[in-house]
Amino acid sequence: MSSIIYKSGQGYWTRLMTVIAGGLMGVLGAYWLWDSAATASWGPMRAIYVQAILALGTCALTGWLLWKFVAASHRSVDFLVATESEMKKVNWSTRRELVGSSVVVIASSLLIALFCLGFDLFFTRVFTWIKVLQIDEGMGL
Repeated sequence: MSSIIYKSGQGYWTRLMTVIAGGLMGVLGAYWLWDSAATASWGPMRAIYVQAILALGTCALTGWLLWKFVAASHRSVDFLVATESEMKKVNWSTRRELVGSSVVVIASSLLIALFCLGFDLFFTRVFTWIKVLQIDEGMGL
């Protein structure tokens, strides 16, 4: 196994964020294993030793997998480098466009919610009037 980083100067940010996300998942997985192993019975071996072995093994496995994916595998490194170069070509929205689009989405959602509320109240009254639906007095319809 080679310890040389393939295309070391390229794809810095995508590699960095991949390592951070993968490392976080590995640490959270190790923490989950640590908690899960605390209540299990392990025979003559103390639970703390099993917890440590599982947590450290998970961290080591995560580190090795991240190394293989982010630094050594030619296919995945080429993908990460290409991803970063494509992200540089993206035309990102301005703050004004983003705020305008958000206002339109929120207003549309509110209008649709009010429309659905109106139909719900209408049909509730109709079905109550024709005795298909029975509503308690405390609901106030």
